[in-house]
Amino acid sequence: MRFLHTADWQIGMTRAFLSAEAQARFADARLESIRSLGNVAVAQGCEFIVVAGDVFENNQLNTQTVQRALEVMRDVAVPIYLLPGNHDSLERGTLYEQDDFVAHLPDHVHILAEPGPISIREGVELVAAPWHGKHPDRDLVSEALGKMGPADGTTRIVVGHGSIDALDRGAGERFNIAAEPLESALAAGQIHFVALGDRHSTTSIGTSGAIWYSGASEVTALREEAPGNVLVVDLKPGEAPAVTQHHVGTWTFAERAFDVSTAADVAAVERGLSAMPSKDRTVLKLTLQGTLALSDHHELLVSMERYEQMFAAIPDWQSRSSLAVLSSDEDLAALGLSGFVARAASEILSQTDQDPGGKTPLSRDSRLTTLSCSNGRTEVTLTMTRRALAMLLPCSTGLRKRDRDEDSLRYLGQRQGGRISHG
Repeated sequence: MRFLHTADWQIGMTRAFLSAEAQARFADARLESIRSLGNVAVAQGCEFIVVAGDVFENNQLNTQTVQRALEVMRDVAVPIYLLPGNHDSLERGTLYEQDDFVAHLPDHVHILAEPGPISIREGVELVAAPWHGKHPDRDLVSEALGKMGPADGTTRIVVGHGSIDALDRGAGERFNIAAEPLESALAAGQIHFVALGDRHSTTSIGTSGAIWYSGASEVTALREEAPGNVLVVDLKPGEAPAVTQHHVGTWTFAERAFDVSTAADVAAVERGLSAMPSKDRTVLKLTLQGTLALSDHHELLVSMERYEQMFAAIPDWQSRSSLAVLSSDEDLAALGLSGFVARAASEILSQTDQDPGGKTPLSRDSRLTTLSCSNGRTEVTLTMTRRALAMLLPCSTGLRKRDRDEDSLRYLGQRQGGRISHG
């Protein structure tokens, strides 16, 4: 017998760091992964699909999200068995009992709402351990095992959700899944496979080869080691399960860190980001550290502004990074500033402490962040933060960056009547 094991679809999941445009694509990808795993099930000759919990992100999803998910499931050509987990438990008000859900549930999609064995065809049972609330006070899987009969030739697949004590021994939670009863039931021939959800990384538990977390079908966070997979499981009498991973996810959460101190280092950052594939479906955790000359820092900012448009998200990279900018009189001269802008820049430099080498490190503690300069006819606004005097380069860059600077101390310097006052 062959079936497909998946879990943690979490349909309706949102991520605060995604823009509205990226969030819409992220939501669509979660639905698309269902289509993909349905295609895998058909191509691999699977009899059915088990979803081991957290089908939906929560029980308060809007009708459109739920109906679209049901419509995608309708197109899957094999039976689907859904186990409620901690995110979508069978608590009061569960979406599984809402009128719209019940009315439009496809005939071949079944909810595993009762604990214990459920016959899906002659000689095959699913042993379900659904969640009826978010905070159970017991091991739901062990409770479901207690409702089984003895080994009698029936093929039994346990479908559960939650942490297992083999991985979380120190947690001490009463509702953790106990591995030992599962191993004993496997050895006795009472059960033949354990399909688990909750852990988003594909993981085999123990040495039997019969206890698995499939992992989430689409990535949800950076900490996940092997997301985006589903498992095709072959069960034959007297043999260990044969488990094959199939990748269906299309999004990536990635991490990169760079040390930057020269123009060559800035170019290396550019090359590294440029080489990353599928940027529109990649959330990048980026960390930069080092000290850059003013002109190099400006080139970095220009490059990052471009990549922020390409990637699905590069959240909080500036607050996560530790960059200092060194400026000198030569740096300012190279900018070609003139008139009141040049005088403003000179006054800013005069208010900083020069080190013996004549360089001025400007860090996140820089006091002046925004400077408005006017000669009576034209007003130019410059932004000063830990980006420092890099904002004195093309003023349009400073203007674009100002509102996005979460670390800004939001002080204001204004040139009034030929002098600069600081607020």
